[in-house]
Amino acid sequence: MTEEFRQDISEQNRIRLEKLNRMTQEGRNPYLRTVYDQTHRSREILENFEQLEGQEVSVAGRMMSRRVMGKASFAHLLDRDGQIQIYVRRDDVGDEGYKAFKDFDLGDIIGVKGTVFRTKAGEVSVHACEVTLLTKCLHPLPEKFHGLKDQDTRYRQRYLDMIVNPEVRDTFVKRSQILKAIREFMDAHGYLEVDTPVLGTLEIGAAARPFVTHHNALDIDMYLRIETELHLKRLIVGGLERVYEVGRIFRNEGMDTRHNPEFTSVEMYQAYTDYHGMMDFIEELYKYVAIKVCGTTDVPYQGEIIHLGGDWARMTMKEAVKKYSGQDYDSWQTDEDARAAVKAAGFTLENPNASKGDCLNQLFEETVEEHLIQPTFIYDYPIEVSPLAKRKADDPMFTERFEYFITASEFGNAFSELNDPIDQRQRFEKQVAAKRAQGANASVDEDFVLSLEYGLPPTGGLGFGLDRFVMLLTDSPSIRDVLLFPTMKPLG
Repeated sequence: MTEEFRQDISEQNRIRLEKLNRMTQEGRNPYLRTVYDQTHRSREILENFEQLEGQEVSVAGRMMSRRVMGKASFAHLLDRDGQIQIYVRRDDVGDEGYKAFKDFDLGDIIGVKGTVFRTKAGEVSVHACEVTLLTKCLHPLPEKFHGLKDQDTRYRQRYLDMIVNPEVRDTFVKRSQILKAIREFMDAHGYLEVDTPVLGTLEIGAAARPFVTHHNALDIDMYLRIETELHLKRLIVGGLERVYEVGRIFRNEGMDTRHNPEFTSVEMYQAYTDYHGMMDFIEELYKYVAIKVCGTTDVPYQGEIIHLGGDWARMTMKEAVKKYSGQDYDSWQTDEDARAAVKAAGFTLENPNASKGDCLNQLFEETVEEHLIQPTFIYDYPIEVSPLAKRKADDPMFTERFEYFITASEFGNAFSELNDPIDQRQRFEKQVAAKRAQGANASVDEDFVLSLEYGLPPTGGLGFGLDRFVMLLTDSPSIRDVLLFPTMKPLG
């Protein structure tokens, strides 16, 4: 350690460093050990005591507590599955071994070889015959009874958060289980998992702002993807028919309890179906994953029980707005009528030149979303807010699009995909013009339009945020609680 580092450490750190230096000088540097034969983990021993009683086992993990009682001590060891008690007696490990054990610090990673038994107090434990220091912990752990409570520190030092708050590790184990169950469901329904590029050469016209980087060898700016949609639909054109991707998405936008600059989306496309088919599909997927991971479709979330089982509610956007605001889209004859309805409902127009579709969407956001606690499909969106969805044949001012809402939040978005290349180009050009007016370097994805000219079959597409789904199934109020390493502003 450098002298500069030594000047910036606490007394506790200094004591631990001195112990490490003394051990190293005596030829007992714990960092040199490369392998430890861990035959069992805590849960396996606790759940199979009858079979393992009296058997020799080797366990390894972090020492979380210790009670020294003269010639014998108890300690708790934390491994991947939880904690188990160990019993260390001087007569069994020898004078030197017991002295070394008493010199260990909380947080040290140790290996324990011994036999399984139950104490007089009834706790399943390992009676040690050998204790080995595997890694020295140079910092004291947060105080036992108060733990690590500061949210900012928990997010910045997730490793420490998982050590002292075991329920945090449970959240991320469940996240992995959720992703596994999603893949099982998708694969069982004939979908092929694929990977598409993270870096692109175009800033497309979509509303989300991209992160920009530079490729040195090609000497060009490149853009981190804001969606996986356009590449996945190319694969439908190519004949794969059912594809999905679990992909990392990057959007240079605001941050709150439901938004992080990088997040994980699950996006899927199926040929020869439409948005109604995708409604049925996502409803069944959510039920399957909830049963697989939680054992029930009744999921607790922030004081509510969310009922994922049964039939989810379905309403058109017009129906929902009329139900919750009293404003009737079908009574509006002109755009001026629509703008007047927004004002009559007590809201300021987001766009003074808003069309009927814009006004309907604003009223939906202002008056409907907060009521959608239980799973609800809202479908038939105005063309103004749905640049990639197919128009409804019987009402071209609306599109075959839906979003589904749970806990008053949007969880996913789906379309009957637009496969008319002429219509698509016109919508792209309108998007690009709007972004360029804001100073962006947006362009039409000409290759995607070319792919449509070769023929995209009738296709249903859907995307949802994995992180919000994990929040729901783990009862987590913030997206940062379900991201191992959320984006944080640097300290200092």
